[in-house]
Amino acid sequence: MSRPVIGLSTYLEPSSWGAWKNVPAAVVQHWYVEKLQDAGARVVLLPPDTVDVDVLDRLDGIVLCGGADVDARLYGETPHETADVPREARDASEIALYKGAMQRNLPVLGICRGLQIMAVAEGGSLHQHLFDVLGDWKHREIPGTFVEHGARFAADSKIAAILGATDLVVNSSHHQSVKDAGRLTVTGWASDDTIEVCEDPTKTFCVGVQWHPEAMDDTRIFDAFVAVCRN
Repeated sequence: MSRPVIGLSTYLEPSSWGAWKNVPAAVVQHWYVEKLQDAGARVVLLPPDTVDVDVLDRLDGIVLCGGADVDARLYGETPHETADVPREARDASEIALYKGAMQRNLPVLGICRGLQIMAVAEGGSLHQHLFDVLGDWKHREIPGTFVEHGARFAADSKIAAILGATDLVVNSSHHQSVKDAGRLTVTGWASDDTIEVCEDPTKTFCVGVQWHPEAMDDTRIFDAFVAVCRN
């Protein structure tokens, strides 16, 4: 049986390796690749491309990975003073990929920023700085590190079906979160009611999570996603 081909969105950031220092590069943490390969997928990287989304016709599913803040202007707000420099090409590319995947009923898994891209693409909006909402750093104490906390899920949700449970200890590293999920259905929350999961139950697989399963030992989300892509 041939492996399903999964497209994985990438960062476009100054990067360094060997003799090359701070050169523009399409990169992504290998955690994502490893989890997808271990689940039985062939992974292809999708650097930002704003020309078209025809590549979707050659894929069995896509993963929208984490990264920099989504540009607040995309949901009609002025960027917060703490916001990252906008990654306009990446935002445009991933929103187009997501919308194209929805039109094709192609399986989509969004992770952290990927969930936020999904919500914005569906007409929603984000909390730009969670500290202003919560008054604490429960979801990211230090950039580049993870914070563990509990999450709960709707009993009839796809995420609960995947995990076989309605709660899970998850790992977060974000200072923004979904405020309005737009046309998506919210199916998961942290104990402070921060949105942790959004889904489109009308699609074969359209799930976005705010945490980072690629950096956890638990492989159930990737296993379920690749299994759907294989069918």
